[in-house]
This record gives sequence, C-alpha cells and structure tokens, in this order.
Amino acid sequence: MTPLDTPVPPPSAKSAIQDAPVARWSVAAVEELLALPFPELLYRAQCVHREHFDPTRVQLSTLLSVKTGGCPEDCAYCPQSRRFDTGVEDEAVLPLDDVLDAARAAKAAGATRFCMGAAWRGPKQKDLDPVLEMVTAVKALGMETCATLGLLRDGQAEQLRAAGLDYYNHNLDTSPDFYGDIISTRTYRDRLDTLERVRGAGISVCCGGIVGMGEDTHDRAGLIAQLASLDPYPESVPINALVQVEGTPLNGRSPVDPLDFVRMIAAARITMPKAYVRLSAGRSQMTDEAQALCFLAGANSIFYGDRLLTTGNPEADRDRALLDRLGMRPL
Repeated sequence: MTPLDTPVPPPSAKSAIQDAPVARWSVAAVEELLALPFPELLYRAQCVHREHFDPTRVQLSTLLSVKTGGCPEDCAYCPQSRRFDTGVEDEAVLPLDDVLDAARAAKAAGATRFCMGAAWRGPKQKDLDPVLEMVTAVKALGMETCATLGLLRDGQAEQLRAAGLDYYNHNLDTSPDFYGDIISTRTYRDRLDTLERVRGAGISVCCGGIVGMGEDTHDRAGLIAQLASLDPYPESVPINALVQVEGTPLNGRSPVDPLDFVRMIAAARITMPKAYVRLSAGRSQMTDEAQALCFLAGANSIFYGDRLLTTGNPEADRDRALLDRLGMRPL
C-alpha cells in the first residue's frame, strides 16, 4: 500500500500526533500528489481535512517582532539580515510592557496564539532572559505562546518550556537539495538539531517553508516529504509565499503561481493530516479567491494582523470580512 492509498486514522486529541506511527513520505510520493489533476488533489485534501477538523473553523495567530534587524545570517529572502541593504535597522529587544500591549490587542481581536520573533542566529542567555519573561507574561493572559528565536543551544528549550512556551517555530525553508542555494551560514542539520531540542523539551513544533524562491517541483516535494517524515511531524505547518523585499538577493523573482501554492497546501494537509496548516507570509499578494482555495485545500490557520515581522499582512478587518463571506469562523 502506498502513502497515497494509506487510510487516515480516526481523529483524536492533539497528543495523537506524538502517539501516531509515522508514515514515511518519499519525495517521489509527494511528487505524485503534486502532479494530480487539481480537482482530484483538492478532493483528497478536503476528505483528509474533514476527518480531523471542522472545515469551517480557522485558528488565528498573531506574530510580533520583539527584536528586529541585525541578524548575521545570509538567508537570501530575509530583510533582517545585516548583510543586505533593505532599510531594516538593528533594533533593541522590545520592553515587556510593549509586548504585553500587543498581546492584549491581539487577543481582543480574536487571536488565540501569540508568536514572538527575534532576529538572531540563536539567543545568548542574556538575550533569552527577557524572552522568558515575555513568554510567562503572555501565557498569563490565557493565550497560547510561540517563539521563533533561531538556533537553540542545549538547555534553552527546557528554559522556554518552563516559562510556559507552547510552540517553537523553526522553519526548514526548503528541501535539503535546494537549501544551499538560499542559505550558507547555517546547515540543514543545524535546523534539524534545534527541532530535536524542542521536541526533547516537550514543546510543540511549528515548522514549514517558503514557496517561490526559485525552487522546482522536485524541491517543493522534498520540503513536504522532509516535514511529513519528521517523527512526529509538526503540529503546526506554516506555508509561506516569498515576500520579495528590495535589497535581498531573491528580489525580482517571478511570483509563485497561485494554483501551485494551493497544491502545496493540499500536499501538506494530506501528508500531515492532524497538523494545523497555516497560510503565512505572502497573503497580502493573494486574492480572496486564492485564499479560499487554500482553505478548501486544508489550510486552517492564518497569521492575523497587519505585520509579519517586517513585512505586510492583510489587515484584521479584511481577514474577518473574508471569513464572513466564506461562512468560516475563528476557533
């Protein structure tokens, strides 16, 4: 029996992702998915989605940059790298009160998860200490907490867990084969090691990638296969469309075809049936119709608000209006 034919187990609690056996998806099997006729692919994705989720409900997350700019890495898509002239300044860590004000506003607008991002290769202990305070304070507001701080050292994930962190975001970005074309300052293995530290500390994993960086279909399949074969696969899977920023090496790329992007959402849903598949960066460039197709393909989470770290995001009012038009509701 191939992965395409494997029946999906019945729905259960969130912990089932950890408990369920891993179905190892090959790159070739994911390529088969991506090559399906569009109606067939969406039908399969919608069937899987309905087995595990209410297709009319969407989880809302808000992302705040708590430390912007000055990153030493050379990720070719990132305006926060100090190696590129993008106009993003190196700023200090935000005060705790500012973070709490943003979290309260996000909660009042309907977000249930608050993610804090910092532009570091990885935090030193003096960097981590104020973030630990932020996590504890946001958790006390009754929100789920998430952080994306770069590479973690031994013991740091345990500190974040003790502070109340629910999710840690650390994307793989692309396939192992294409990765070297995008980043040279950290290895794929570095990223996997951080994910292992997060899992070992008992924190849920948020991990996805970016579409539209010049990769081909084989690379897109390689990313999905890598994510789906993590043991266990991530609880949250953000699929980003490249946001082109002047001054970054990837500025000027041809934008990803919206239907190809929908195919990636569908492949993520089929291969990681219990995960929250999130529409992330790039939604500002998407039409309402393209986003509706993404929801039909199994997306059930969005970043909600007016900013994604340093790039734009559809405003909350526009998001609410779209969900109302589609007859969908926040969790």
